[in-house]
Amino acid sequence: MTDAAPVRPGGAMVEFDGVGLRYGPDAEILSDISFNLQPGSFYFLTGASGAGKTSLLKMLYLAQRPSRGIVRLFGEDLVAMPRHRLPGFRRRIGVVFQDFRLIPHLSARDNIALPLRIAGVSEEDLSGPVGEMLSWIGLGDRADAHPATLSGGEQQRVAIARAVIARPQLLVADEPTGNVDPEMAMRLLGLFEALNRLGTTVVVATHDIHLISRIENAQMMRLEKGRLSDPTGALRYPPANRT
Repeated sequence: MTDAAPVRPGGAMVEFDGVGLRYGPDAEILSDISFNLQPGSFYFLTGASGAGKTSLLKMLYLAQRPSRGIVRLFGEDLVAMPRHRLPGFRRRIGVVFQDFRLIPHLSARDNIALPLRIAGVSEEDLSGPVGEMLSWIGLGDRADAHPATLSGGEQQRVAIARAVIARPQLLVADEPTGNVDPEMAMRLLGLFEALNRLGTTVVVATHDIHLISRIENAQMMRLEKGRLSDPTGALRYPPANRT
């Protein structure tokens, strides 16, 4: 049995229908969330602090199951899916965490190489791509450095490189440019855009309005007090001819 079927032609890569999320007996953090994410599209997720952006991203990268509603990823129902099948889905998703989550005992090079090693890529075949990625993010001379010796901005660049190195089908990034200077922010955004052009669906949570204006044809997803603002209906009912 394969872990996941390919996305059917014309189908959404991600579908949320009437999704709600609560932690314990408290009120819902997210309520009645419904949207479709199309293959090869680029989305910005915005909203005030506390609006629920990180909680929504956790459901996208399978770290959290909804309290109610339907979530489909790559054409399959994740709510009813047995837990043993989830790792196969996670390998198709790249994640940039707000707190980086680098492995402390691994060097920058080995952190970046980790997704390729998990995918079974040989050391001979991964050395070139990893070296190129280190150079591209400006850390070629820091390849052997461990996370504790890297600045916050350097750790963020390593985390982004790790998320994109295996060309995931879905990339989820939580405030990916929050710890880098404007020039590097534009460079990293260019990396996301290049990956998107190769077919990856990209979702970036950000407060930076300047980033949003840089990507042509990107769509906006705005959370307001746990609810998704979709005034045109384009997120739930995207145009059939969208490319």
